[in-house]
Amino acid sequence: MTNKVIFSRLYKVISPYQAKLLIAMLAMICVACFTGAQAWLVKDLLDKIFMEKNIFFLKLIPLVVILIFFLKGIAYYLYSILLEQVGQSIIRDFRTQIFNHIHKQSLSFFNMMPTGTLMSRIISDVALLQQAVSNALVGVVRDFFQVIILLGVVFYMNWRLAMVAFIVLPVAAFPIVRFGRLFRKLSTSTQEEVANVSNILHETITGARIVKAFTKEEYEGLRFSGQVKRLFGLTMKDAKYRCLQHPLMEFIGGVAIALIIWFGGNDVINGTATPGTFFAFLTALIAAYEPVKGVTRINSTIQQGLAAATRIFAILDIEPEICDKKDAVVLPPFTTSIEFKNLTYSYDDEAAVLTDINLTVPSGEALAIVGPSGGGKTTLTNLIPRFLDLKEGSILIDGIDIREVTLASLRNQIAIVTQQTILFNDTVRNNIAYSDQQAPLSTVQEAARAAYAYDFIQSLPNGFDTIIGEGGARLSGGERQRISIARAILKNAPILILDEATSALDTESEREVQKALENLMKNRTTFVIAHRLSTIKNASRIIVIKDGVIVEQGPHETLIDRKGEYELLYNMQYK
Repeated sequence: MTNKVIFSRLYKVISPYQAKLLIAMLAMICVACFTGAQAWLVKDLLDKIFMEKNIFFLKLIPLVVILIFFLKGIAYYLYSILLEQVGQSIIRDFRTQIFNHIHKQSLSFFNMMPTGTLMSRIISDVALLQQAVSNALVGVVRDFFQVIILLGVVFYMNWRLAMVAFIVLPVAAFPIVRFGRLFRKLSTSTQEEVANVSNILHETITGARIVKAFTKEEYEGLRFSGQVKRLFGLTMKDAKYRCLQHPLMEFIGGVAIALIIWFGGNDVINGTATPGTFFAFLTALIAAYEPVKGVTRINSTIQQGLAAATRIFAILDIEPEICDKKDAVVLPPFTTSIEFKNLTYSYDDEAAVLTDINLTVPSGEALAIVGPSGGGKTTLTNLIPRFLDLKEGSILIDGIDIREVTLASLRNQIAIVTQQTILFNDTVRNNIAYSDQQAPLSTVQEAARAAYAYDFIQSLPNGFDTIIGEGGARLSGGERQRISIARAILKNAPILILDEATSALDTESEREVQKALENLMKNRTTFVIAHRLSTIKNASRIIVIKDGVIVEQGPHETLIDRKGEYELLYNMQYK
């Protein structure tokens, strides 16, 4: 992505704050003018006071100096606070935009993109962009005006000497451009390594139990240490170039000042210029050169910000695979049946996971889905709420293709309870009421009772207001599962998907959860993916999926008598 494209896209983000930026720019011009006035005063200070010993100027100049510094301070504060506000507002907008954009993506996006990388984009990359916008960009704009004003003062005083300065400026620009390219490359590599650090942190912290169980603390420590060393190497390389910039620019500036002293000193000795004019010229030139050196100091920050902007826009440019059609309609309340017609699905054009599925599920039926691992059971149920999108065939709810309706209206009619219970680091009440944050406590309590969770919730330190920790870490497996069932009960959706909801539980916990599930399944159309076949004996119908194909279907007793694939699975578990 070129700088032109980056700046044009950044401009669109900045444009809502144009009025504040305009005021800030005017304040910057004022600061630059007052800086030029300070340099101009040096001429009268030397010529009128120290050379001519003029009492009037002795009384006047100190008052003028106080006024200039006072007004300069006001202008400096005004543009600084306005630009800081704009910079922080842009960062706020970016973080919100990235977060919302990420959550519009399909599940396949999260399978491909590591969590640590996404966190790095939202936190680290946006922070670098903030520094570039709030600090570096401010400095560049301010210094640009200051250089223009001061060079105007220099030319007005002595245009011949000013030409000497202009010969040096291209020489000073060369290291800025050269180092800028290096900083951009280093920043890109550095942020990739920062993302890798985030990935390792996320994996090892969330997987702390496994790390300890396999006594891999030392191994993970070495892996993390190696990653941090790689990051350290890149950071020091960046620091080496940043530290080299300043002395190089100092040397170039020293050469320029030496030439000015030589030529300007000759003018004073020959009587073609006064000492006051020369020193005012030298003061203005030094003041003009300071912003040029400032560009080198913030060059690294700007390049890091541009590299970060490239990575941020790369995320924002990823179009969601699954989204509403332009003419999508709201799905009416489900009443009749769900149909799978000639459904075939494969991941990334590989071998088909599901092949020619034809199935009708009437409203109110409890359909159990069983079969060997990798047969396509979870894929089938993920297609219903469009977590994955159909490529061949169709799914119809009451005769309406799910691709013709809005995602929100479709998913609002589906509740899901999975084997991997996802709870948030919040109160029990907010976890249960996740689908309706305004639900009264009485409704939450009713859902908890139906899920056989009320008693253990009441025994928690703060009852329904107890914070349960990340992923519900303060609860047992059975308790977490019953909280998730209560959440599904409160949502009160007509379609229910249970994806091996009891397979990870012990016998006692499974008994409690099974009772909660029976309450949840009442009057709902339910898809039950089951690992333990004992939990689905009473299902209305059981289908057996093997290698992506429905090979058997019917009630439990019928399938046992058929002595086919289902009986084989049953015997493997219980005989």
